[in-house]
Amino acid sequence: MKRYLLKDYIDILKKENLVENVCLCDNILNTSIEKLEHNSKEVANNTLYICKGLNYKPEYLNEAIVNGATAYIAEPENVTNPDFPHIVVNDIRKALAAVSCMYYDFPADKINMIGLTGTKGKSTTAYYIKSILDDYMKEHNLPDTAIVSSIDTYDGKECKESLITSPESIDLQEHIANAVDCKMQNLVMEVSSQALKLDRVHDVLYKVGVFLNISEDHISTIEHPNFEDYFAYKLKFFAQVENACVNLDSDYIDRILENAQKSKKIITFSTKNEKADVFAYDIKKLTHTSISFRVKTAKFDEEILLTMPGLFNVENALAAIATAMVLDIPFKNIYNGLKVARASGRMEAHVSKDGNIIVIVDYAHNKLSFQKLYESTKQEYPDKNIITVFGCPGGKAQLRRRDLGTLSGIHSKVSYLTAEDPGPEETVDICKEIAEYVAKEHGNYKIIEDRGEAIKEAILDNPNSVVLITGKGNETRQKYGKKYLPCLTDTQYALEALEEYDKKIG
Repeated sequence: MKRYLLKDYIDILKKENLVENVCLCDNILNTSIEKLEHNSKEVANNTLYICKGLNYKPEYLNEAIVNGATAYIAEPENVTNPDFPHIVVNDIRKALAAVSCMYYDFPADKINMIGLTGTKGKSTTAYYIKSILDDYMKEHNLPDTAIVSSIDTYDGKECKESLITSPESIDLQEHIANAVDCKMQNLVMEVSSQALKLDRVHDVLYKVGVFLNISEDHISTIEHPNFEDYFAYKLKFFAQVENACVNLDSDYIDRILENAQKSKKIITFSTKNEKADVFAYDIKKLTHTSISFRVKTAKFDEEILLTMPGLFNVENALAAIATAMVLDIPFKNIYNGLKVARASGRMEAHVSKDGNIIVIVDYAHNKLSFQKLYESTKQEYPDKNIITVFGCPGGKAQLRRRDLGTLSGIHSKVSYLTAEDPGPEETVDICKEIAEYVAKEHGNYKIIEDRGEAIKEAILDNPNSVVLITGKGNETRQKYGKKYLPCLTDTQYALEALEEYDKKIG
């Protein structure tokens, strides 16, 4: 990988008007920067150290210097060693993104970057796009598609479960660089509102950007103070997008389209508006796990088969089709890719042997995703009771407790309230708060802190039901305090309970 000199990093920071002062001797300007770090423990010789983070402490800089840092970058208040070579910047997060791009030799310029934002559906749509592109790449004996999602991250060199939706800029640039090194042509990623607000994707330009929908979410003291702040940061996405794919069925569509004008081209999709560039009609549920619909574009009018449940997934499929059209992917690859597409822990259906109990494991975790899930479930299973197993995370997105509790109280015969990454709070306290809103809608509820036990009881005690298990998908960890502790996935818990149920009925 190409190495840049310290003076090159100063130049790029100056180019972006981020530099307030440069305090170092000319004799180190030509030093080759061998490492870029914001973790002082990982610093080695010839490292450019970044002083960042809410929990940053002056002793971290001291440790970085001892470990071999050449210079450091900091905002004025963090210049705690004025005698050591340093660069003072006015925005440390943008500075980190800018130097990260340079350190990894601007990898986003060498691959098709495909970004998705919205309140719900990002992960499923990302995997729909990946499946389509993988089908095309396989046909041409080319490498498969990289992905950075809230489910997992795969860049050709590593595949790992994700802890956050969009990684820090330095980590993101490493994943993009790995994909480039592996000769991948495409990288699909989810772009969260926090990534946009905290400049994790600063200086990343997207060949295709998808805007799925918008609804109130991530409102808290550590995320967004209100919906307007959340929405405004989502809309910033368009400034980094060449081809924008927009869902005409989204709320606030006029404002979304107005901001989409920042992109060079807009491609629209819809299940309601026939004037959309990509329009779905004749939508049919075929089985517990399959849906068909016809899609009409300027190039084709054909049938599509999805083998994942959830009528709302038609919108996600349309977004993937619009993306594929921008990239000139033939219809046969679109059809083949969507037919086999899967997103781990998203709308996974499991049915008891007697067909009496249907379990759906899904990542639905906010107001819009719950609304769509209940709407689809009632359409698809009108004769069955709805049972919901869920919780809410601790320390953030507090409005979800009201929204999800209210919706479950309205639509569920019983709500099972349980652990869902309680973090700094007690699970029972979170559940009690949710329960207040369930009760306001005259809904029945049970608080069972152990998630596995909650899922088991929900399945075994509720015949003739659709059991919706939401919020965790196939995640293998629960956050308690500051630690992530291993756990079974919701699918594993569900299959164990279904096996017990099947044995009971013979």
